[in-house]
Amino acid sequence: MAGGSDAAETLSCARCSNPASLQCPKCVELKLPREGAAFCTQDCFKASWSSHKSVHLKAKLSSLGTDGAGGQNSDLASEGWLYCLRKGQSRTPKLPPFNWTGSLRPYPISVKRNVPAHIDKPDWANDGVPKVELNSDWQHRVEIKTPDQIERMRETCRIAREVLDAAARMIRPGVTTDEIDLVVHEATVAAGAYPSPLNYHFFPKSCCTSVNEVICHGIPDARKLEDGDIINVDVTVYYKGVHGDLNETYFVGNVDEASRKLVQCTYECLDKAISIVKPGVRFRDVGEVINRHASMSGLSVVKSYCGHGIGELFHCAPNIPHYGRNKAVGVMKAGQTFTIEPMINAFGVIKCGLMGGLLLQQTANAALSLSILFW
Repeated sequence: MAGGSDAAETLSCARCSNPASLQCPKCVELKLPREGAAFCTQDCFKASWSSHKSVHLKAKLSSLGTDGAGGQNSDLASEGWLYCLRKGQSRTPKLPPFNWTGSLRPYPISVKRNVPAHIDKPDWANDGVPKVELNSDWQHRVEIKTPDQIERMRETCRIAREVLDAAARMIRPGVTTDEIDLVVHEATVAAGAYPSPLNYHFFPKSCCTSVNEVICHGIPDARKLEDGDIINVDVTVYYKGVHGDLNETYFVGNVDEASRKLVQCTYECLDKAISIVKPGVRFRDVGEVINRHASMSGLSVVKSYCGHGIGELFHCAPNIPHYGRNKAVGVMKAGQTFTIEPMINAFGVIKCGLMGGLLLQQTANAALSLSILFW
């Protein structure tokens, strides 16, 4: 750490508020205000590093300017901040070409986060391929979970709930979705779990953050949340051999009435779908209930994605379509575990497209889209 001047000796430690004369060298390099860069000892500095380093990131992101995603930032690129291509399998320093439907653009993403060796990991953690899942017979048959599996899933879902709540506390204007991902990653690892999305089919981050017209699978990046945005945070954790998957959509600051209507309707769709869940109900009936309520509100249901089975596999049978007149096969039975995650669009829009070769899906005319999940 750098030694401070005589004036700096009157500052308070950024961690413990004791008198401080040492300065974070990175803050000095970036010419950041001394008030938040002072520490009383090396120990305080080291203990604060995981949270303090976000100050450096925010300073670098501010240099992106108003054109943000379109400009190039050599400082970010030199530290591994690049755009994502080929569904997560490659990177580029240039903004990918795409027929953008609105003002939203992808921003550079940070380097892949590490998971400690002692954490139990799914098979895709190293090579990106969920081999067990792809070859499982549970893609074609709906598994009836044992009491032990159910108990492990309850425990895992409790962890996922705590992680999602930690992410929610970060949401406000000026925070980047990458910062939200960092909180999700660290909270998951601290609980002894693995963030299931990380490297799943090469997905580069530990959660999905889908803003405004992005339907799902948004990649956390350097974009700052803005007042009036809506953001969905999708968290899945892997613990004791099973996955727990949940997401919610949040307001960023002050949002308009159309956004509030969309969020309210989607929650109502989810509640109505949950209310019919019991043994003997057809899987296809979930979509009928959701579609009916969304249509009555002048909104539309995404048909490209559906709920899914979950347990020792991240995704498996059954498929749970959220739209009406679907052809889902089978009935609900005690011991089955699956997600219901209606994705609802504003303004009757039902088309969507892959954004710039990425993994995220965007509505065809920049209409707002919302997803909320129940397990």
